[in-house]
Amino acid sequence: MENLQALKQRFEIIGNDPQLNRSLEKAIRVAPTDISVLVTGESGVGKESIPKIIHALSHRKHAKYIAVNCGAIPEGTIDSELFGHEKGSFTGATSTRNGYFEVADGGTIFLDEVGELPLTTQVRLLRVLENGEFIKVGSSKVQKTNVRIVAATNLKMHDAIEKGKFREDLYYRLSTIEIDLPPLRKRKDDIHLLFRKFASDFAQKYKMPTIRLTDDAISRLQNYDFPGNIRQLRNIAEQISVVEESRSVNSEKLSQYLPQGNRNLPSVISDTKSKSDFANEREIMYKVLFDMRSDINDLKKLTLDLMKHGNNDNFEEKNQQLINKIYNEEKPEVIRDNNVEVVYPQKKYQTEVDDYDFAETIDEDETLSLQDKEFEMIKKSLERNSGKRKLAAQELGISERTLYRKIKQYDL
Repeated sequence: MENLQALKQRFEIIGNDPQLNRSLEKAIRVAPTDISVLVTGESGVGKESIPKIIHALSHRKHAKYIAVNCGAIPEGTIDSELFGHEKGSFTGATSTRNGYFEVADGGTIFLDEVGELPLTTQVRLLRVLENGEFIKVGSSKVQKTNVRIVAATNLKMHDAIEKGKFREDLYYRLSTIEIDLPPLRKRKDDIHLLFRKFASDFAQKYKMPTIRLTDDAISRLQNYDFPGNIRQLRNIAEQISVVEESRSVNSEKLSQYLPQGNRNLPSVISDTKSKSDFANEREIMYKVLFDMRSDINDLKKLTLDLMKHGNNDNFEEKNQQLINKIYNEEKPEVIRDNNVEVVYPQKKYQTEVDDYDFAETIDEDETLSLQDKEFEMIKKSLERNSGKRKLAAQELGISERTLYRKIKQYDL
């Protein structure tokens, strides 16, 4: 435990959280080996300290240590940055360049945000991990390198693997030893210690007295979620040190520096529906749309036939059959799938029908407006069933909710 405390002082690590101590102990034990290490944890928890500890306690401590932010290098140039390139290998390559793996030979490379690496670069990195070989961009010569790789990410790697964004074989090569750092909200007892350290540092930097928190402010600070973790806490300490005139800060004053939106953010709901569920629902909707199109085409065909030939002998009968088909007076087809109920629409054809004037070809007292017929059918059904909507809906072959909407529409 004395070695652990000395390590904390050397690398300025504040806190006594058991999970933090466990992570540091793993770093101490793995440091003398050449095993690849993957450091995981949320953004802002201090993942960059672990590779520094591993390098400093390893036999490579006198060789180079290079930290690479993989997410900050453009995809088109990252291969050149890591593995180097030959002169003329691409536009702008005016000279040969040595990559990080060649420069850090015998030392340690820290790949921060390794989950952001392009898939093509992941293939090259896998070859380095397997046999220590790499090829410069634009070259055919295989080169050897002897580097220790420590990677870090704030992504959930298993999710990235499932989405095809990260190679599974590379993940297992990188995570021979995985060190997970806890978020600040799980280190409540360390929060005030860290704040005091930051407040002291900024007091020296800006040559002013150190900020002190009252008891209620300490309690409020410890119960805050800190989505930005240690980085956010450090920024808050700096803001208070610079802005506040009084060196004693209470809970009310502290709350002005703690964003309040983080507790009420919308939660991320996992997608519990399988691909087959969505496929089934999509097929149902396609079937409904195709049937609707077929019915509309029948209406158009019937209307055009009447307009061309003027034969209205069977028009009323055919039209009534079509109306019955559209409204499915016997019983609407209901499809149930995954608790989704799809009922064929009862009023999707009114616009197509109303665009034609059928009154001239029918007796004066009769109209073929679907809306008027719908009104009459609903009215008669309600009268036959003494105004009981449930029975009327069953008779009409529509849902009770649809009937209620129609009643309001026609003011029945």
